Order: sequence, then structure tokens, then C-alpha cells
Amino acid sequence: MANVYVEEIARYSGQTVTLRGWLYQKRSSGKLQFLQVRDGTGTIQCVVERSLVGEEFFALADRLTQESAIMVTGTVQEDKRSPLGFELHVTDLQLVHEALDYPISPKEHGTGFLMERRHLWLRSSRQHAILRVRHQLIRAIRDFFDSAGFTLLDAPIFTPAACEGTTTLFQTDYFGQPAFLTQSGQLYLEAGAFAFGKVYCFGPTFRAEKSKTRRHLTEFWMVEPEVAYLDLAGDMDLAEDFLESIVQNVIEHRGAELKFLERDLTLLERVRKPFPRISYQEALDLLQAKGKEISWGQDFGGDEETLISENFDRPVLIHRYPAQCKAFYMKNDPADPRLALCLDVLAPEGYGEVIGGGQREDDLETLEKKIADHGLPREAFEWYLDLRKYGSVPHAGFGLGLERTVAWICGLPHVRETIPFPRLLDRLKP
Repeated sequence: MANVYVEEIARYSGQTVTLRGWLYQKRSSGKLQFLQVRDGTGTIQCVVERSLVGEEFFALADRLTQESAIMVTGTVQEDKRSPLGFELHVTDLQLVHEALDYPISPKEHGTGFLMERRHLWLRSSRQHAILRVRHQLIRAIRDFFDSAGFTLLDAPIFTPAACEGTTTLFQTDYFGQPAFLTQSGQLYLEAGAFAFGKVYCFGPTFRAEKSKTRRHLTEFWMVEPEVAYLDLAGDMDLAEDFLESIVQNVIEHRGAELKFLERDLTLLERVRKPFPRISYQEALDLLQAKGKEISWGQDFGGDEETLISENFDRPVLIHRYPAQCKAFYMKNDPADPRLALCLDVLAPEGYGEVIGGGQREDDLETLEKKIADHGLPREAFEWYLDLRKYGSVPHAGFGLGLERTVAWICGLPHVRETIPFPRLLDRLKP
């Protein structure tokens, strides 16, 4: 007799198998008990018939509580009414562990209540769907870069200085000297690009932003490619190819989960090249035409990004922001030094920036001045300056925030459901 997973059940039609899982829900109709059993790979209906299993097992099925761990043996039979196309007709039932007073009942609960019990909320069908989409997106990201000849290069979590800005650093003690949780692996990826040509890192990053918006987490995952001999135009092409590939991959492999989440797939199917490309000035003109009071030199926030994206039915690339609102490592546009050779990609439907990047400053003297102008400690960047002393070349890259992208693909109102255990301004547990 085979121990099988729900996702494999179609291969065992007509056979007797054993499922090991947990009771998700149940209902009764007198002589029949209908147990919804989940095992992590799926959920299947298990039919317990009094006349077939006898009074003892039928009574056991009747008193089973939500989330009790059970082993169910039975015959796999076709049932076209089932989402799986099959159900299990039970011949034996074993209680492994009885769960008493499970706090998350089938009734509706508030988000605060569920977040306090995130370790249990993960068991729900909605969370399964979201996190399976996340899993597929991670797989699609890795497949894209691996198949394009990129080398995975892991960047450190502990860093000696800021990458994105000194006001959003988490500081810790590193054997008597200050260290910071990484905001980005980019600076280390630049070293990797000069060694391997095309590299990417994929890992957790940290921003101590005192923000309670639906788009922000203090700990999130980011994928960052970096390529030697790449300029801004090539960087935009790479971002476009990448985003189209991963979104279409998720639609292909996790369409069922997206439909369960009631996501309008027609909106995602539009994520096809070419994407609209507009300059910062064109975006500014668009905002001002909509009555938004914003002056040249200001960065765009969530409200501005939403207003811009409303004009497009697919992601839009915005390039050449004012250098004053971008990081020190961005290269200035030779045609207009007030501008940085950078890009943002805004997702449609108000989900905001999902990609940010650009061409890096490759001139030693210019980079030294920028580090000084930003008030950054030169000592912490000596190794970074070495990259401009020994074979410096034009290079570019970007970062994509995983959780914000998952929220967009799934059509979620908040990023807190896109990661198993979210870290927010007011949440450090469970």
C-alpha cells in the first residue's frame, strides 16, 4: 500500500493508498462524513461511509477537530465534481494528534488577529496559493539568469557602510566595531561583474524605513543582476526581457493559484514587450497635467507612481531622474549632468516601483568626489574604489523587490501576505 501525496493522486486511480496530513474542514450527512484532508501539496475530499468502516471509525471521523493530524487509507475514485477530479473512499483512519481549540476557524478574522497567528495562518488555502506563486516566481527568476549565462554570487549580509542611504540602516555590533545589515548587494555585485562578466545575487535585504505603507517591509528579498560593458539602454532591455519572462512563467505554471486568488489574468498577460519608456521630465509633465503639485528634482513617491501608471496597461520604464535624488554610485548623463543614467520600472494598477537600477559611475575621480559629497566614510569604500583603479569599464544593473512583485502578480492589497513571516515597522513576531 503506497503512502502518497495529494498532488500525485491521479496516478493511483482505482488503487488503495494512504494519505498523511491534517483535517482542513469536514461536514456530515448522517451516514457519511466528508473530510477535507490537506497534506501541503493539496487538499482532497475523503468520504467516510458508516456501513463501510464500521461504528468505531465512523465515530472517530465524527469527533475529529480542525487541524488534527491524521492518516487516511482508502480507494482513489474519480469524481468530476472535485477540483482534483478524484476523491478518496476511506477504509481506515488513524488519529496521529488531536488539535484542540484551533484558533483560526472557517469564519472571517481580522488581519491583526491573523498576523499574530501567522505561523498557523500559513495553513490556509489563500496563503498556500500566494506562497506557491512566490515559489514559482523565485524559480522563474533563477531560471532566467541561469539560462542567460549569469553566475550567482552571494553578497554579504553584514556590511561596513551604507549603499542606499545612511538614514535607513540597521546597525549592530560586530565584535566591537559597527556593522550594518545590507540594504543591497549591488556594490559587491559590481566586483563580481568585473570578475565574471554577468552576475546576480538573490537574498534578504534590510531597510530601517519608518513606513507603514502597503508596499514596504523592513526585511525583504531582492534579486540584483550586474553586467560589465552594459549601458543604460542595455540595462532597460535586460529589465524588460526579465520582467516579461518571469510574469509569463508564473501565469503558465501557477495559473490555478492565481485564479483561486481571483486575479484577472488578462491584466498580467499584457506584460509583453515593448514596454512604454518615458523620461523623468515626461513623467513630471504627466503628473502636472493631472494637477499634481511637484517640482523638478523631487523623487516620485507612491502617490505619484500610481498616477503615472494609470496611463499605461503594462509596466512603464522611467529613465534619467535628477541625479540629486539618486544614490552616489549612479553615473551622470554626459548629455545633461543634472540627470542620472538610471531607470525605474513601475508596475501597473498602482503597485509602484518593482525594479530600480541604472548605469554605475565608472570613473575613479568622479566617484571619489561623489562619496565625499554624500558625506560617506571613504575608508569603508576603499575596496569599492579599487574597482575603478584596475580595469574599470561601463557597467549597469538593477534590483527587483520580490515581495512587491508577488503582491502585484497576485493582486494583493498589501505586501504582508507575500512573505512567510513579514517584518514591519510594528511587527517583529512571530
